[in-house]
Amino acid sequence: MNRPVDDGLPPERLNDRSDSLTLLATRRSASVKAMTDPGPTPEQLDLLLRIAVRVPDHGKLTPWRFILFEGDARGRFGEVLAARWRELHSEHGEATVAQARGFFERAPTVLAVVSGAAPHVKIPEWEQVLSAGAVCQNILVAATAMGLGCQWNTDWCAYDPKTTAAMGLSPQEKIAGFLYLGTPSELITDRPRPDPASLLTHWRG
Repeated sequence: MNRPVDDGLPPERLNDRSDSLTLLATRRSASVKAMTDPGPTPEQLDLLLRIAVRVPDHGKLTPWRFILFEGDARGRFGEVLAARWRELHSEHGEATVAQARGFFERAPTVLAVVSGAAPHVKIPEWEQVLSAGAVCQNILVAATAMGLGCQWNTDWCAYDPKTTAAMGLSPQEKIAGFLYLGTPSELITDRPRPDPASLLTHWRG
C-alpha cells in the first residue's frame, strides 16, 4: 500500500524545546557521523539514566541495564572491534578495519542499552523487549531536550556474539541500542515522514 509522506520540517523548526509536546512533534536525531565534543556532563548523564528507567515495565522486572563507553575506553574497545572485524572479514583492507576501530569514537559518549528479556511465567518476553526499546526512546528524547545531539543505533557489533561477550553481555542478553551522545557539528535536517492517517484503520466489527 502506498503511504503518502511529507518532506519533513525545515531545519529551523526541528527540536523545538519550547514545551514537551512541541519537542515530541519536532524531534529529529543528530547524525553520529557529524557529532563532536562536548558530550553530556556527569550531571546530565545521571539525569538521562533517571529518565531512562521511567518506562512501562510489566512486572517490575527491570529487564535492561546500561554500559557506558567514554574517554579512552572508547578507543580500547575499538581495538576489540578491529580485531573482531579482521577475524570476520579477513579479505578486507585496513580502511574498513580502521572504520571498525573508530566506531565508538564518533561521539564523545556511547551508552549501550542492554536488554535482558527472558522467558517468564507471567510476563511475555516480547513486552520485556518493548520496555528496553522504550528506555532507548526516553534517552533519545531526554537528550534532545537537554540540547544534546543523540542517535540511537546498532550496527554489526550489536549482533556479533563475540563482540557482545567482550562488552560483558551474557548469552541471553542483547543490545537494544547504542545511544551516541554529543554535539552536532552540522545542521540537522529532517527526513520525509509518513502521513499518520494513511497508517490508521478504524475497527468497526
